[in-house]
Amino acid sequence: MRPTFARPLSRLLFWCLFLGGVLVIVIRMSSVDDAQIEPLHDNLLIDNVTQLNPVRVAKVITPTTTEEIITAITHTRGPVSIGGGRYSQGGQVAYPDSLHIDMRQFNQVLVFDKDKKQITVQAGIRWRDIQDYIDPHNLSLKIMQTYANFTVGGSLSVNVHGRYVGEGPLVKSVERIKLILANGDLKVASPSENPELFYAAIGGYGGIGVITEATLQLEDNQKVARTDVTMPVVEYKKFFFEKIRDDPHAVFTNADIYPPAYEQLRSVTWYNTQLPLTEQARLIPRDAEYFWGPKVVDWIADYDIGLWLREYVVDPIIYASSPVVWRNYEASYDVRELEPESRLTTTYALREYFVPVEKFDEFLPKMRAIFQAYDVTVINVSVRHAHRDPGTLLAWAKTEVFAFVVYYRQGTSGEAQQVVELWTRAMNDAAIELGGAYYLPYQVYETPAQFMAAYPRAQEFFALKKAVDPQYRFRNQLWAKVYVENDNVSVKQ
Repeated sequence: MRPTFARPLSRLLFWCLFLGGVLVIVIRMSSVDDAQIEPLHDNLLIDNVTQLNPVRVAKVITPTTTEEIITAITHTRGPVSIGGGRYSQGGQVAYPDSLHIDMRQFNQVLVFDKDKKQITVQAGIRWRDIQDYIDPHNLSLKIMQTYANFTVGGSLSVNVHGRYVGEGPLVKSVERIKLILANGDLKVASPSENPELFYAAIGGYGGIGVITEATLQLEDNQKVARTDVTMPVVEYKKFFFEKIRDDPHAVFTNADIYPPAYEQLRSVTWYNTQLPLTEQARLIPRDAEYFWGPKVVDWIADYDIGLWLREYVVDPIIYASSPVVWRNYEASYDVRELEPESRLTTTYALREYFVPVEKFDEFLPKMRAIFQAYDVTVINVSVRHAHRDPGTLLAWAKTEVFAFVVYYRQGTSGEAQQVVELWTRAMNDAAIELGGAYYLPYQVYETPAQFMAAYPRAQEFFALKKAVDPQYRFRNQLWAKVYVENDNVSVKQ
């Protein structure tokens, strides 16, 4: 889950020049010295995209077969951690001195049924690889997050969502999975076969077992046209329910709230259309250049005028056009468009909060007050919508919800991280007080009490984990913080 506004920004070199951004960038680049170059990491130091949570593991394996994973688990006794694209941001992919299973080479398409619109893949495959495979058949993924770099197994483990109208958590598009348990057993799980494993492993952050395969439902790939409208934030809920929620032609939607006032937003929706394409490419080219996008985002974060210019000058220019593209094109963004040159002294990160749809107007002032009180460098708040989760034990959509995806910049110093911890816990409480939740793939600053309040079925999850993983083999930094049984388990390394 990443902000959607930055994609068009990367195309606006002319306007960057006009706004003076390039001059600022050149000055900043000229001041970078050798001390700001990040050190190379050895392969036992596992980190994520923020570079805030390096964890040294004992061993890394990169399996290509199911048998390799089973052998690795059954021939060891210590903790096991599982990683994919490593886009979770709080150590959810690693644990100290663990056997780390790097799934990124476990990435094959196994079965494709065009008529049923289904595909079965190994869990280490990335969404973009699936798109390359199914696009010639004019099919598209039913649900995925905005960016296509993530692995399927990682996305299942956090139960992602995207901008899809009428949908919600990824689990809603999954027919079945296979997973390996702590004793080496390979299990098939679906809503009808081993449903307890299905609804625990999806959204289970690697705590139940290693997801090895997934069968996913597909949709037709169609042309989509973009529309947008700006409005006061307080008008959005009514607008969404009247104009977007039940429109069968709406495919993608989100609304970007403009900081630092958080009083205006731009609602952006893509509809199925028969209009001629304005972009002939079926997918965003893999070799696309992303030189300017990260620098423009840096500039917005550095200077107060950057936020103003984005809202009142840049975005109005961007949205003056009405592009028509393929659905797959709009779903094939690459996270490179947001990756800064360095994360040594500052880094970009995400937070996400889910509130029942009827509580939208109550959450807004709480969010605004917290961000302004802590002077958070928010780049964007993207509002998404999701229907109720069908039954995962760690469901973030306990009811129909609005999701507030917060993209922000922070310092990497210990003091800066302490400030993020403070406002993170305040935001967690704001969502929980309204019957909502916070998302778990980010920096692990929640208290165990907040976790239990946001995820009331966690005790069921813990009971199942204790049954299928009695020696607490599957671990990461999230479970080290919130798993209530971990203090009572002694594991020989």
